Amino acid sequence: MKYKNTVEFKVYGPLALFSDPITRIGGEKCSYQIPTYEAIKGVLHSIYWKPTFIWIVDEVRVMKRVKMETKGVRPIKYSDGSNDLSYYTYLTDVEYRVRAHFEWNLNREELAADRNENKHYEIAKRSIAAGGRRDVYLGTRECQAYVEPCAFDEGAGENDDVSLSFGLMFHGFTYPDESPLPDDTRLVKRFFNARMENGVVKYPRPEECTATVVVRDGLKIKRFGVAEEDE
Repeated sequence: MKYKNTVEFKVYGPLALFSDPITRIGGEKCSYQIPTYEAIKGVLHSIYWKPTFIWIVDEVRVMKRVKMETKGVRPIKYSDGSNDLSYYTYLTDVEYRVRAHFEWNLNREELAADRNENKHYEIAKRSIAAGGRRDVYLGTRECQAYVEPCAFDEGAGENDDVSLSFGLMFHGFTYPDESPLPDDTRLVKRFFNARMENGVVKYPRPEECTATVVVRDGLKIKRFGVAEEDE
């Protein structure tokens, strides 16, 4: 389904790292083979975002073959500030076509006056044409990326005849201010069974992910324009 406020663009770069949490235990990172929902949502936030609305990632088209490269890096130890040695496995030479739309954040009643769909849609399109409002990166900060407007279905991709299952994969986080449940105070981690059909990954909506883990409870929504002592 294509919504009337749908945006389409391509994002590409020399490196990407969509980190699998399981591989971080020893301080090293290994990328998933396809982007996570949360990483693409982060790209959209770098392009244009306001707390008035929530970006929903509908689908991503993987334009180039999956290639990986392992690099030795020297991350800083949090304990004493010295350097450590780790190996990070990156995706290389990546390009994705993204189709997404936005919906109003109904948990932000204090911003109801800002719910002007045409305004936000036009700003989003101009921001895509300008390459984003903030630095764009794919997964981690060292993976700088670039954004350009394009048609989602235009052109031939190297995976147009490829269909693969990637098993259970991290989808994203649900914060209290974006939760569909009333008075939700949890930070929830979501998972889904990822599959690419003819080069296209279709993501379930956040509320459709049934495999979830509660990371933290007892959080509250900070209201914009409301002093903390008045809440």
